[in-house]
Amino acid sequence: MNTGIIASRYATALLRYTEETGGGERVCAQVRQLLRHPGERPGKLEPELERLTRLLVKNGRLEDVRFIFRSFIAMYYRSRGIRMARLTTAVPSPELEQKLRTVLEKQFGGDVLIESDVNPDLLGGFTLEVDDYLLDASVRRQIETIRRQFVISNNRIV
Repeated sequence: MNTGIIASRYATALLRYTEETGGGERVCAQVRQLLRHPGERPGKLEPELERLTRLLVKNGRLEDVRFIFRSFIAMYYRSRGIRMARLTTAVPSPELEQKLRTVLEKQFGGDVLIESDVNPDLLGGFTLEVDDYLLDASVRRQIETIRRQFVISNNRIV
């Protein structure tokens, strides 16, 4: 069976269960923490996650837990009308993050949660992923574009 389908089914079940118990926010926070720091052991799992873990072990699906957690987070935020965005910059930039959040919230008409990463390989600028869209405004991409244009205009490999 496809891993995406499996993850979607378990994530949907977890989302429904957390809606019944009212623990969606707690579970989502703990799932994000587990994904952010996979090597660390949490003190105590939320009851809903404890139950999911037992079910995954019983069904031999523990290797799919990362996919299930990512699907759950996406479904949870979608159910709350929150958009997820990932901002990657060459250096930390809280001002840029705030400006982008303001623009995105105005564009989408709702809350936007931005996760920031730092990647010095970008050299400068940023990349922004929202849903299935990617805005690549990095210096690295601009240099690559110029290089490609140079190669095409000279008909040779640089």
